[in-house]
Amino acid sequence: MSFQAYLDAVEKKTGLTPRQLVDLAQERGFGPGTKATPILEWLKEDYDLGRGHGMALVHVITKGPRISDTHVDSGGTHSDPSDTLWLDGAATNPNR
Repeated sequence: MSFQAYLDAVEKKTGLTPRQLVDLAQERGFGPGTKATPILEWLKEDYDLGRGHGMALVHVITKGPRISDTHVDSGGTHSDPSDTLWLDGAATNPNR
């Protein structure tokens, strides 16, 4: 599953876009430098998200929407069409 597919699944499960979840995380004081565990605990408690989906959000909360070029059109399991994840909702993603 690509990074983007994880984020799209999170949106479907929670009803919130990844950007909305990033904003909520920032309101809680999560951001660059935050360890994964408190973010994962929050996502599990409030949204019942598992580790895989949670880690995709941890990435965008702590590092922003850019991913390594090694994941772009790699043909592998986590291959994405772009080095920038779309955070504004699956329905508005121009890459879909």
